[in-house]
Amino acid sequence: MILLASTPSAGATWPSWFLVVAAALVSGLLIAGPALRRRYPVAWWLVLGFPAAYFRIVRTWRPLMAGCGLAVSRKAALIVVSGLVGKGAPPPQPRVPRRGVVRPTAGGFWFLVRLLPGQTPEDFVKASSAMSHAWEVHAVRVTTWKPGVVRLGASAADPLQEPRIPKQRGPESLLRVAVGVLETGTEWLIDLRRVPHWLIVGATRSGKSTLINALVAGLAPQRVALVGIDCKGGMELSLYGARLSALATNRAQAVKLLTALVDMTLDRMAVCRAAHVRNVWGLADEERPVPVVVIVDEIAELFLLANRSEKDEAQAAATALIRLAQLGAALGVFLIVAGQRVGSDMGPGVTALRAQLAGRVCHRVSDPGTAEMALGDLNPDALKAAQAITPEQAGTAVLASGDGWERARSQLVTETDAEAIAAEYTHLTPHLPDLPELADAG
Repeated sequence: MILLASTPSAGATWPSWFLVVAAALVSGLLIAGPALRRRYPVAWWLVLGFPAAYFRIVRTWRPLMAGCGLAVSRKAALIVVSGLVGKGAPPPQPRVPRRGVVRPTAGGFWFLVRLLPGQTPEDFVKASSAMSHAWEVHAVRVTTWKPGVVRLGASAADPLQEPRIPKQRGPESLLRVAVGVLETGTEWLIDLRRVPHWLIVGATRSGKSTLINALVAGLAPQRVALVGIDCKGGMELSLYGARLSALATNRAQAVKLLTALVDMTLDRMAVCRAAHVRNVWGLADEERPVPVVVIVDEIAELFLLANRSEKDEAQAAATALIRLAQLGAALGVFLIVAGQRVGSDMGPGVTALRAQLAGRVCHRVSDPGTAEMALGDLNPDALKAAQAITPEQAGTAVLASGDGWERARSQLVTETDAEAIAAEYTHLTPHLPDLPELADAG
């Protein structure tokens, strides 16, 4: 009897302690929650954010598929038979695409979906905005996983709003530079050995110069030669003068320098042919020539004509650039071509050059023609994303290549930082005897 009398008393005190502890935990989370979320975003998402998102996915999957037109009704005959057998029971539910296991990431989640007969990945792309609202996430990206299966990847928040640049681990690989962060939260890597030539466009204060600063800051410590062409009198690229093997500051110098670079690639071609290899990377380390990265700032200054007398000079510059783009990848010469505006009105050479620049980066631009020239031939979705970049999103860009497209943001490398880094690694500047002596050579 004593035990029976004491049991309810002990049981009655347990809920009160539980409520006190729970109230304390909830109060602590409410007070310290925002600070913890900013300081430990990944842990916060995995412990609290992802479970809530998973519950929303499970709860809304069937009505969401039906509301977006992704559910398929059962056959009419099956509905009739179901009504006869079930004596007035509700008809069968429509078929919805089968969802796979939801897997968390550091800032979102992803899962696979098997398409129903007659569906295409574009059907899910159109519904991606509705999915992001239903699941209360920043964005949902739809990609093809394999025939009949799509991958839905979601970002809980916009990682480009306050990008957390991943820390560098060890020295960079040759011609491989981390310049920022992707929308997925991973590093934005520009690998010139994988994608050798890049076109970078962007209006004033869009982040184009900051991206070039980040590129130079990452390439300066590497054993590569940097060559600059800046026909605005060298106002931009002269910051890196201490690390440049050559710098052309007007079109006449640019033609001279580009012609010498073409001749250098032809010499390297002869070396590879004699060694029976297809590119410079097949040569022995002691025989391999130093890689050369050519940075062209404001490409319009090379192509635009003030009068007819400049036509031959502009044509020579365009022809040399196109030849470098065609030959350079196998011979250790890489192009980074940048400009505020790139359009077909600058001449046929621009379109031919664009076709050779497989990597594209488009910041906010002032005219839709530039975005079309940069991204239109690769991916129409990338073009729409680039045109949606606002002036407040400085540094944000859409990058595209043959592998697809991504939103990204470059890390902030100021002009002062870039100049200091270039001066720090002056001793790594190689002397290229094949290049002409220009007035503004490094």
